Amino acid sequence: MTPADPKLLANIRIVLTRTSHPGNIGAAARAMKTMGLSQLVLVDPAIFPNSQADAMASGAADLLTQAHVCATLEEALADTVLALGVSARRRDIVAEVLTPPEAAVRLLTEAQAGPVALVFGNETSGLSNEELSLCQGLVTIAANPEYSSLNLAAAVQVLSYEIRQTWLQQPSWPQSSFDAATLGDVERFYRHLETALAELEFLNPGSPGKLMLKLRRLFARTRLAQEEVNILRGILTSAQEAKRLADQVRNRKPQ
Repeated sequence: MTPADPKLLANIRIVLTRTSHPGNIGAAARAMKTMGLSQLVLVDPAIFPNSQADAMASGAADLLTQAHVCATLEEALADTVLALGVSARRRDIVAEVLTPPEAAVRLLTEAQAGPVALVFGNETSGLSNEELSLCQGLVTIAANPEYSSLNLAAAVQVLSYEIRQTWLQQPSWPQSSFDAATLGDVERFYRHLETALAELEFLNPGSPGKLMLKLRRLFARTRLAQEEVNILRGILTSAQEAKRLADQVRNRKPQ
C-alpha cells in the first residue's frame, strides 16, 4: 500500500476564532498533535500566550509556539482554497452541510491544491454570521440533541480523528486539475460585486446584506476557479465603465 502523504496533513489548518479561555487553546493543540495535525491559527484570542495554554497542551507546546495569530478570520483564511466552519447552527448561512467523515474527504482532496481550514468559533457564541459567510461549507457533529454542547477541544479532537482515519485509509488521492481561487481573491470579488451592484443601482447601498448573502451562497455552491474570478471581475469592471460613460453623456450640458 502506498504510504499516506504527510504533506496533505500539513496543508490542513485548525482555526480557532475569538477563543475566550487559553486552556482551550492548549487542549485543542494537544488534540491536533495526537492526530498528526500541526497548523494552528488563532483569530483574536482573548488571552494568548498564557501558562494555562501551555499546561493544557502538555507535549504539544510546539504547536503553540508556532501558532499564527491573526486579527481577523479573513486574514487567517486569505490563502486557503477551502474553509469549512464547524457549527450546529445557522445552516441557512452556508450552502453545503457535511458530516465529519464527509468533511475529512473534502479537506484532504482540496489539500492537494493548497491550504484548507477547519474553523471553530468562540466557546460560548460559536461562529458569527459574518464568520460563517467566509466558509464554503458547514460541518456538524451528530451530538445528543438534548445536550449538544461540545467542548471546543473535544470538537477539534473529533474532526482531527476523522481526518487522520480518512488519511490513513486512503493514502493516495486523484490529482485535480481544478484551480480553485483563494478565499482572499473571492473576498475581493465579493467587495467588487457589491460596489458594482450599488453603482448600477441594482443594490441598495444602505442595506446590502440580504442580497449579498444570497449571492455568497450562490457562488459558494459553484466553487469559483481563479480564472472564473478574473472573468467575473472583468465583467463587473466593464459594466462599471459603461455606467460611468452613460452617466457622463446624460449629464453633459448642451453646447
